Amino acid sequence: MTIENASPFFAWDVSSYLALFLISAFLIVTLDQLFFNKSNTTNYATPNKTGFSKLIYFVLFLRFNKNEKYVGRPKIVQWSAEFFPVLLLVFMLRGFVVEPFRIPSNSMMPTLLTGDFILVSKFDYGVSIPVLNQKLIEFKKPERGDVVVFRYPNYEKNSKYQGADFIKRVVGIPGDTVIYHDDHLRVNDEKIAYENFADYQGVESGSEMTGFKHKRELLGNNPHDVLLDPSRTSRAVKAVVPEGHYFVMGDNRSRSSDSRFWGFVPEKYIIGKAFGIWMHYDDSLKLERIGGFD
Repeated sequence: MTIENASPFFAWDVSSYLALFLISAFLIVTLDQLFFNKSNTTNYATPNKTGFSKLIYFVLFLRFNKNEKYVGRPKIVQWSAEFFPVLLLVFMLRGFVVEPFRIPSNSMMPTLLTGDFILVSKFDYGVSIPVLNQKLIEFKKPERGDVVVFRYPNYEKNSKYQGADFIKRVVGIPGDTVIYHDDHLRVNDEKIAYENFADYQGVESGSEMTGFKHKRELLGNNPHDVLLDPSRTSRAVKAVVPEGHYFVMGDNRSRSSDSRFWGFVPEKYIIGKAFGIWMHYDDSLKLERIGGFD
């Protein structure tokens, strides 16, 4: 499955609702100042401003005037003026710099556990328009081994996953031939090497993975740990990655819904690169998880 069969990227999420509020607040306060608030013209630095100059003044100085400028105005105007600058800052940070996500499942164990709160860089691969995720400037492409957050392409048009964000590891880039067989990865006819560790000891929601085989997969410049079910091999696949798409897999190979099952991730659907854990809470708060994962 490729992008032609995918559901639209846009979905109502936190960034979308923030954008809706910002647009609404901007219109509410601007219309109030231009057409309804006739008694407050003396509060401006220059008494006889034109409509356009009032608009510019609002954009530039809203943050510094706070509520005094809107005393006596309807509550919706006061609230819009008060919250606009704070939520604009949040929107800009989430849209262009870094966005927080919570790991909801065991599919990325042992690298990431259920309950990990992670940070995702929004500028590692380039600069994109928030909400629409349209690339403006590209810095580099995702590499094999990168852990990426992406909008699930939802090829099957399942309403349960409409607008859902997934996190997986890139194992195949455009043009790669990816073979996964007998729980062993091969990329472009190169058999990826593994290092063996002691059997895995799971905790909290991942306790059922206790006894799984714990290995390190030496994939290019991004070696990483994986878990394998000793009782059965996970789904095998052979695929050639088309241009503009990526092949992704979870590190917990037998507990991951990934490209082996539903197809490729369009590059346009990649939100950013995950790089750190800033909090963990599953059954309990685990401070030792903070700062882990790179």
